[in-house]
Amino acid sequence: MPARVLIVEDDVAGMEMLCYLLSSYGYSPLRARNGEEGVKIAAANRPALIICKLQMPLLDGCEVARRIRTDPELNGIALIALSEFAAPGDRSKALAAGFDSYLSKPISPDSFARHMETILRAKISVFPDAVHRPAIDAFPKTGGRKLLVVDDTPANLKLACTVLEGAGYQVRTARGMLEALRIARKDPPDLILSDVVMADGSGFEFVRAVKADPALRSIPFVFNSSSMAVKSAREKGLAMGAVKYLFRPMQPEDMLREIEACLVVPAGG
Repeated sequence: MPARVLIVEDDVAGMEMLCYLLSSYGYSPLRARNGEEGVKIAAANRPALIICKLQMPLLDGCEVARRIRTDPELNGIALIALSEFAAPGDRSKALAAGFDSYLSKPISPDSFARHMETILRAKISVFPDAVHRPAIDAFPKTGGRKLLVVDDTPANLKLACTVLEGAGYQVRTARGMLEALRIARKDPPDLILSDVVMADGSGFEFVRAVKADPALRSIPFVFNSSSMAVKSAREKGLAMGAVKYLFRPMQPEDMLREIEACLVVPAGG
């Protein structure tokens, strides 16, 4: 089942927007109209992540965080604070109360999804019943094929290693294009899985460099992105030589199937 994300928000329009964003990115939203209701729903449903507005009457967001963090059954849930007014000191107050991260309105859909995914994936193992995990044993043994995973977000790299190594792949990681090229040229992988938006060069620059290198150009190149999850970016990536362009978030078993298909079918075939 999709990861459950609890939204604690007393503004109807704000709630609807967040639910729409979460659903569009493949998550299962839960709703709470105030802090008291939020704590009860968290206890009953054990979501993987709670997005909680700070400024609410009766029970504000900081008190919600304190109650979650002092409950031994719930204290591992990822918490993101959402501030409507971005008052000075809100961020430090929220983090001190137990939130993992802080966002202020208005939010950008793309940056919100990426931020939320980073926080959620960092805690994916907290509640195995809240996040659907891959049935690794259902996949054929990979023979130890080598994958190079490139992403400048540590949580994304950690998640990829967990899934791919669990399926039997040998995984090397790089935090950017330049590091990835050095690794690939020294020890060519069987497949490259790369983000698109990175600090030291985009994924598009990276795939161009790979395809221009005679020693690397035959390696299957797969994009995996949440911040560039649009049709035009996919078309550009495929036109530049990628064999697939995947949109995050996606279920781990779906990612494994996509990668296995790329390794079975020769690049460009």
